[in-house]
Amino acid sequence: MDRLASMATFVRAADLGSFAAAASALAMSPQMVAKHVAYLEARLGARLLNRTTRRQSLTEVGKVYYERCKLVLAEADWADAAGSDATGTPRGRLRVNAPVSFGTHTLMPLVSRYLRENPGVDVELILTDRFVDLVEEGFEAVFRTGPLADSSLAARALRPFCLLACASPAYLSERGTPHDLEELEAHECLGFVGARSPSTDWTFMRDGREVAIPTSGRLRVNNANALLAAALDGFGIAFIAEDLARSALSAGRLVRILPDFDTLSRPMHLLFQADRRQTTKLRSFIDLIVQEIGHGDAEAASETLRQPTS
Repeated sequence: MDRLASMATFVRAADLGSFAAAASALAMSPQMVAKHVAYLEARLGARLLNRTTRRQSLTEVGKVYYERCKLVLAEADWADAAGSDATGTPRGRLRVNAPVSFGTHTLMPLVSRYLRENPGVDVELILTDRFVDLVEEGFEAVFRTGPLADSSLAARALRPFCLLACASPAYLSERGTPHDLEELEAHECLGFVGARSPSTDWTFMRDGREVAIPTSGRLRVNNANALLAAALDGFGIAFIAEDLARSALSAGRLVRILPDFDTLSRPMHLLFQADRRQTTKLRSFIDLIVQEIGHGDAEAASETLRQPTS
């Protein structure tokens, strides 16, 4: 059997959780998926997957081998894509990582457009709010919020990540509209639970100074979409990403409160390796992203060798 094909089949089976799901995704039979995995296990002399009638899981050896397989497959994809540079036609698989909320509401439409314009490219978009290692986890492009630190990675500045305080008309009709920051303390403020945002303070700008306002509420969630749903349902005030709330604000389903007070914005960048891996498909993807959501300041949008610290 072809070892790369077996590796790809094993990775897909591990990602999807079953031979049947992998078989459907790869257009082969579950028996053939099992043969690919068995071939690798025979080569290694070790079991990669613990399999029962109800579930499967990676063994300790399987976990290490899974991560290495992803790197090998990424390198193979980069090698194949290099051939497309001769014709200038983007081809191959592009593996991208982004935060969940940003990826769902802002990035996904751009990815769909990119795929329509580049039929020779497949995109694997992994959405997660945890910090990922671009090199170790085989990503070609990673979106990150937060300040940058020196590194060997290149970055392009994108539109800053901004938070807004907003609530539904029904909530404001029932509880009243706050006009000063301190009035938030008397309101039901929806909290976001995240590893990087343990504080319940909401930060605004007043008279050129940062002001942290303590908030409280009966509901805290770890997903921005759930936060948006609670706000739309009229349960409280949400401090939420502008991109996520934009559609509801335009439709009047949400109302921005305290518009006279600016909120802090966090820089956002698209990171990638400034080396041979800048294939045609990666360069064309970067060009589209910068064109659509790049920072308006030409100097700020210039390439830099840095990466976020958070």
